[in-house]
Amino acid sequence: MERLLPTDPSRLDGHRLLGRLGAGGMGVVYLARTEAGDLAAVKVIQPEYAGQAEFRARFRREADSARGVDSPWVVRVLDADTEADAPWLATAFVPGPSLAEAVAACGPLPDHAVRVLGKVLARALAAVHEAELVHRDVKPGNVLLALDGPRLIDFGIARPTAADETELTSGDMVIGTPGFLSPEQAQARRVTAASDVFSLGCVLAYAATGHLPFGTGTADALLYRTVHDVPELDGVADAELRALLGRCLAKEPEQRPTAAEVDAELVEDAPAGTVDWLPDPVVRMIAERSAEMLGLPGIEPTEVGQVPGPPAPGRRRALVLGGGAALLLAGGGAALWAALRDDQGGSGTPSADGSPWVIGLQADLTGPQREDGLAQERGARLAVERFNTRKGRPFDLVLRTEDDRGDPTRAVQAARRLTGADDVLAVLGPTGYASAMAALEVYDGARMPLLTVSELSTSVPQTALAGTPPRAYFHTASLTAYGAIATVNTLVAQGVGRMGLLADRAGGVRGLESVLVAHIDARGRTEVYLRVVPAAASASALDPVVADMLDRGVDGFFYLGTPQRAAVTARSLTERGFGGPRFLDPASATSVFLARAGRAAEGWQVITSYIAPEAAPVRDFAAAYRARYKSAPEPWAAEAYDVTRLVAARLTALAPKGGGHPSRTRLTQALAGARFTGVAATYAFDKDKQMAKKRVHHLRVQDGRFAYVGALDLS
Repeated sequence: MERLLPTDPSRLDGHRLLGRLGAGGMGVVYLARTEAGDLAAVKVIQPEYAGQAEFRARFRREADSARGVDSPWVVRVLDADTEADAPWLATAFVPGPSLAEAVAACGPLPDHAVRVLGKVLARALAAVHEAELVHRDVKPGNVLLALDGPRLIDFGIARPTAADETELTSGDMVIGTPGFLSPEQAQARRVTAASDVFSLGCVLAYAATGHLPFGTGTADALLYRTVHDVPELDGVADAELRALLGRCLAKEPEQRPTAAEVDAELVEDAPAGTVDWLPDPVVRMIAERSAEMLGLPGIEPTEVGQVPGPPAPGRRRALVLGGGAALLLAGGGAALWAALRDDQGGSGTPSADGSPWVIGLQADLTGPQREDGLAQERGARLAVERFNTRKGRPFDLVLRTEDDRGDPTRAVQAARRLTGADDVLAVLGPTGYASAMAALEVYDGARMPLLTVSELSTSVPQTALAGTPPRAYFHTASLTAYGAIATVNTLVAQGVGRMGLLADRAGGVRGLESVLVAHIDARGRTEVYLRVVPAAASASALDPVVADMLDRGVDGFFYLGTPQRAAVTARSLTERGFGGPRFLDPASATSVFLARAGRAAEGWQVITSYIAPEAAPVRDFAAAYRARYKSAPEPWAAEAYDVTRLVAARLTALAPKGGGHPSRTRLTQALAGARFTGVAATYAFDKDKQMAKKRVHHLRVQDGRFAYVGALDLS
């Protein structure tokens, strides 16, 4: 939550505004407190949009639709004024993460939790359909996880089942979220309640696997696959659940079960005021979010009481929730978490004051670099979990995550939250260039040890701190520039006499850094023919550039840009029969490149700062990762695992016998002098807090995947 702006009202009708939950071009959502003491989310439409008949009609319909649904699993409308100059709608506030956030941060849910979630959402949709409505935007972001169960939210595009499709939309307008909408929505056809069931199937498949059933990509690609392709459900281990999801995802609406039939088929107990059915990391996330959001100025604590009668053995405590499901425990997230766990106590030796020690993780978990961010979150979480199983440990560790979505504004906000928390001792991240550039000054000002795993440019500390050396910013892998040097070395070793260097400015600053390094390093060793493609140029502009480079006699190729445009380049080279060595930069070497380039990706090489998951040094880690997350580790997972263990080892060495944790400054000094052997590397830092040993890794595409060739040492 953000503070109110000077231009924001302090009250809206009977609601006292406490802060901003979010804002967009069309309006603002505030956290408010009603006269009865309940917390509410108040959505306010900007006056300039309220003056448009279409927007006001849509907003009026949202309020009417939500009021007409009677279900404990659908967010409740508290009040509304759809005729005000700035129309507003107040709903009960749900102090918990969305399903999208939970899966992104904690990984896929176990099958039992998916079945319970499915039953609850099916009941919510059945109530929506009984009110003769179609929700039309069922997606993980519209499912909030609260302490007393999930809630379906956002009726902004809900429509009566008998609505005239031309009322507010044109016939060729797609309404919904690609990846979760139905084939009939993708084709802008009339939708029925069966469309919501299809979307429910997509949501549950995502919850079970962490992946969209029709893949990722552009909106057009998702719409096409939704209409024509078979959903990918192999990651759903429960055969009965997989079969049910398959029926929900039938292409024809009449072949799908109704929401009530889905409810009946999922023979599970719906949660009754508990989070017992969710895995521990998600429960912790809900607890921390609830305490964080409800520990606000001007909100009186809500009493916590026990349900009459003794709790059943081995069950979590039941909580009596008051004030519109608002729960606030003295002591915040840690106390709330303790109240939600089994009454069996923990093993090991906690810190002297009993409180856990916290490592932060700032990452892009839902934005453009979410694959890298999620891999780091999972690697770090695995390290924390393993540390907490050690007997005789001096403290318990907690990982606190902040998703900045790769957005500079959110990155600054995330950095301020982490540096403002006294119990956060060090932070891993950020994931990418833009976030690091925005947040570094905040971390450096707070003297917070900041260990970046994947942001490996040279310009961030120089630019963000105006040339002042950072006090506590550690690069825990070799800078990308060393990968560019190693690429030139390898091209020369493979016999290239005239290197084609294709700099695609769509790749951003880090790519251009590597272009400059490669161009300078190649001098006197091989001829270089450089072409630069503007970021605004279409992908089709690459083909004539490739043709020109081949006409100039290049016999080796180095592309730096984006995965999508690297694939275009690969196909262009293949079509022209080029068989020389072909390299791309690490930012382009992703699953997107492999998928889009197809057979043209074979033989392409990359020099990375991360180790491949099949490399011998990390095989044991990869096995543990697969056992924990049911999938192979992605790039940067092993490095994040190592760096978390490095921080934990330094904290253990510094842990005083009398209790209390070391200062951030002391931890920075300990990290600067550390030498730690991890699974991916040996971590020791030079005077600039960069890795003392410059090691990079060589990978080559073989049979549709990046296969590990070996490590290359540059120092």
